[in-house]
Amino acid sequence: MRMVALDFIDYAVIGIYFILVFGIAGWATFKEKVNASSSDYFLGGKNVGWFVIGASLFASNIGSEHLVGLAGSGASSGVAVGQFEILAGFMLLLLGWVFVPFYVRSGVFTMPEFLEKRYSSGARNYLSWMSIVAYILTKISVTIAAGGIVFEAIGIDFWTGALIVVVATGIYTIFGGLKAVLYTDMIQMFVLIGGSLAVTFFGLIELGGWGELKATVGDAYFDMWQPMDHPDFPWTGILFGAPILGMWYWCTDQYIVQRVLSAKNIENARKGTIFGGFLKMLPVFLFVVPGVIAYALSQKGVFALEDNDQALIVMVKSMVPVGIRGLVIAGLLAALMSSLSSVFNSCSTLFTIDVYKRWKPDTSEKTLVRVGQIATIIMVGIGLAWIPFMENVSDQLFVYLQSVQGYIAPPITAVFLLGIFFKRLNHQGAMAALMTGLVLGATRFILELNKDALSGFWYNFADINFLHIAIFLFVICSAVLIVVSLLTAAPPAEKTDGITYERRVKSDAQGKKLDTLLTVILVIIIAALWIYFS
Repeated sequence: MRMVALDFIDYAVIGIYFILVFGIAGWATFKEKVNASSSDYFLGGKNVGWFVIGASLFASNIGSEHLVGLAGSGASSGVAVGQFEILAGFMLLLLGWVFVPFYVRSGVFTMPEFLEKRYSSGARNYLSWMSIVAYILTKISVTIAAGGIVFEAIGIDFWTGALIVVVATGIYTIFGGLKAVLYTDMIQMFVLIGGSLAVTFFGLIELGGWGELKATVGDAYFDMWQPMDHPDFPWTGILFGAPILGMWYWCTDQYIVQRVLSAKNIENARKGTIFGGFLKMLPVFLFVVPGVIAYALSQKGVFALEDNDQALIVMVKSMVPVGIRGLVIAGLLAALMSSLSSVFNSCSTLFTIDVYKRWKPDTSEKTLVRVGQIATIIMVGIGLAWIPFMENVSDQLFVYLQSVQGYIAPPITAVFLLGIFFKRLNHQGAMAALMTGLVLGATRFILELNKDALSGFWYNFADINFLHIAIFLFVICSAVLIVVSLLTAAPPAEKTDGITYERRVKSDAQGKKLDTLLTVILVIIIAALWIYFS
């Protein structure tokens, strides 16, 4: 990554950012007494308001690699990558209106725990270990690498920067639990938006405005709907495949759902998801458009863009004035620290509740909190152990590791979504679907790793766009779930009563008038963006 020269004022801004983060984390830790019980530590005492929940949903989702990647994709192919951000708004509405009532009223701490209530302990074990391993191999490793790269950009050694990120984030996550993570996420949301807004603003000023941007890059760069054979963003994959992955991530993944489980009540949880949905409309303009601006400026000869993934840093270096640069770098740090603290906390929650507490069910509340803190320390240790290997791991491997999530998502989406709507589905069907998805997903992953050595059918299968593969896996896993369930005994009443939609539809579908109005407004905004960028 190119070097970004910082002035004393920039370093002061970054210093203020760290002071704010640790000040808020300290307040959340000591004033709120998060160590009083496991509910306090892992779910923020279940008394968190909608604004903090929505801000945390947004901040924890946006990592530094997310910012750099979206800007790079914007420079490479335009706004099409923004489809994933817009679709996230729909997924958050789905989380708030469909899934939240079941999650909150079931009283669960984790998503695997919910699967046990609906299906069996086998389904819980599958999701617990699958989530923990995926977090370690993908979220933790990639976020730490991004942290080291950000520090390299301001002249600090990669290892030193990665170490600072891991230790600083680990400290407040270990002692403050989810409450500290949520409130620091709220501050980091403002920093993230402020820094990104600065890049967009100064870039447009340099270019000459929005009209000049469109005239320079052409209509193709402003079209979100790409042909079916597009290698990255085919419209069929976006319309039918991306929602499958989005539903898994936004509606069933512990990393995200833990925020709504901390809500005071269902109404606050739902409001938080709606607020988060509105915030997810911003990345198109704050993260993707800067990449398009960078491409336009390179076309005009303002600067050279040797690598599209350098778009964001080149913009910061060339366009953003002293002082504001510090805010942008603080925004990058906020992105990676919010992501890292969230994954540390989610991993420790999964291990403590889904592994340790089941092993020792009579464990006291105080001991559970201590185990959670130790588990977080272990996650920090794993993160530190990764640092020496970061520079030796290829960028392509990181891409492959991220694609793993696309292969494990469809069966999990199927058992959650269909399990809520159809009470006839049982644990035999769920386990058959999960195992089928695991085998097919692993097969596709192995074939993709060795694609260059393949030919004929196997090469074509390995070369299918991952969004289209998601559709295929979801259909197959859903069919297996339904067929196996129908061929075996119906589930007992305790596996469906209160956990399936038939028993909740009247009470949960009512909603509040304001929530309904805001939902309609958000849907209109999504439709307007789709129409404008077409």
